[in-house]
Amino acid sequence: MKLDAHGWLLLEDGITLAPSPNFDARPEGEEISLLVVHNISLPPGQFLNGYASDLFLNRLDVSAHSWFANVIGLRVSAHFLIDRNGDIAQFVACDQRAWHAGVSNFAGRERCNDFSIGVELEGTDDVPFTEAQYDRLAELTDCLRKHYPLRAVRGHSHIAPTRKTDPGPCFDWRRYARMAAWPPAALPDDAA
Repeated sequence: MKLDAHGWLLLEDGITLAPSPNFDARPEGEEISLLVVHNISLPPGQFLNGYASDLFLNRLDVSAHSWFANVIGLRVSAHFLIDRNGDIAQFVACDQRAWHAGVSNFAGRERCNDFSIGVELEGTDDVPFTEAQYDRLAELTDCLRKHYPLRAVRGHSHIAPTRKTDPGPCFDWRRYARMAAWPPAALPDDAA
């Protein structure tokens, strides 16, 4: 797995590029130092239906399910989505700011979107993630760390604890840390 000069994955089996309009420029000179892990499923608990991608591309048919009334007008994105089969969709170049973290704080710094890369795992807080997702997340992490000075990884719940719970208690931080070879200092306290 490799990135081009702007932070787009090079195409290979299991990788799709789907540019989202929901991004903007990072602040000039901003160093990308944080990886943020999320989960998403639309509607909650339903997988492999393409709705999360549609949300990031502003083309979600809100009439397709009654729950979608909760996200009408929402303009969000992530850099990457890893589905239950381990396939990766990329929506925003890593050099750009995706809109994934919202109101957030890490190590005393607000606006985590400015200095982070966001990875969504298709899932929920209470359903274990798949072997394929862990494998691809570790592979993607390795690729990203070769291109960016990522010094830490956190869940959305760590940077927005009063409003977010993802990736949730079913995300196995120890397993991921071992697979991605993160040093203990880069991990959240509850992952060591």
